[in-house]
Amino acid sequence: MSTPAYQQIKQHILDNIRSGLWSQGDQVPSENELARSFGVARMTVNRAVRELADDEVLVRVKGTGTFVAEPKITSTLVEIRSIADEILARGNVHHSQVLTLEPVLAVGELASRFEVEEGERLARSRLVHFEDGAPIQLEARWVSPELAEAYLAQDFEQLTPNEFLVREAPLARVEYTIEARQPDAEVAQVLRMAPTEAALLLVRRTWSGDRVASLACLWHPGSRYRFAGHF
Repeated sequence: MSTPAYQQIKQHILDNIRSGLWSQGDQVPSENELARSFGVARMTVNRAVRELADDEVLVRVKGTGTFVAEPKITSTLVEIRSIADEILARGNVHHSQVLTLEPVLAVGELASRFEVEEGERLARSRLVHFEDGAPIQLEARWVSPELAEAYLAQDFEQLTPNEFLVREAPLARVEYTIEARQPDAEVAQVLRMAPTEAALLLVRRTWSGDRVASLACLWHPGSRYRFAGHF
């Protein structure tokens, strides 16, 4: 059975992107040009382009044309990994910048989330993680009082909080939520986001044994990041 024409056009576009002939931001030939090249109706080309736009391979700009989209970084939810390992696995360079590393008190909702008494001391960290020099994650994390002293003594520009916690508080259970959120001005500035760009926020709580070990709020620029997974 022959391959449908619209599939051939999709494959042609994908091949040109993967080979580097067309790069991020490049304008692809118009639907009329592709229709003439393949000897098909414009409707056939439109289906191919529409499906690639739905898959976020292309971006269609009304009145201007169709362009190669910026590739999104994909993170798996099946396995909790250090973001440094994820970046290295993609063949890129990771570094981090520590914004805050300090003791705080568990009060209100924070005490409830850690299942501790009001006034217990926690550790708090805020880091920016970079991939090839571009900020890809703002990590705000609170850590169990049982780990607080050791946590505050770490150099998190040399290892990640995740690496420390995996070593000191082996994971027993995890819960998380993901949602699109409009970031505040500080988050948008740190992640170099456009004013109208949404962020992807992953909130994750982990247990070691029967105690809560960590609560993390992980902010990502929505245009450059996505989560994926399978079981």
